[in-house]
Amino acid sequence: MPHPNFILLYVDNPQQSAKFYAPLLDKQPMESSPGFVMFALDSGMMLGLWSKHTVEPAAPKIPLGGSGELAFAVADAAAVKALYAEWQQRGLQILQQPVSMDFGFTFTAVDPDGHRLRVFAPYDPAL
Repeated sequence: MPHPNFILLYVDNPQQSAKFYAPLLDKQPMESSPGFVMFALDSGMMLGLWSKHTVEPAAPKIPLGGSGELAFAVADAAAVKALYAEWQQRGLQILQQPVSMDFGFTFTAVDPDGHRLRVFAPYDPAL
């Protein structure tokens, strides 16, 4: 059975989105064309930024940000706080300040196309 290995986000301008994601991911794209940019993530997952104007078949009209989010798991609450400060310095729009939730300590930001970016430190279920 095949397993998912790509995340594709439909964006207004893949080149502009790549300029946003490259420093956030601390990676340069492995592939880049006017309508598509791809990053290879350390996990083995690929992140594709595809122009919403050229994707085939055409993407449905979705409200800004769609209905999902990219999640970044980190080691602990200190790492959440450090990324929160860094992303604020970079000028990312923050939707949710650092907060404890039932799954862990988290905050949420958005990319230029409105896709949610969640950073979280999961709680240890053994505690």
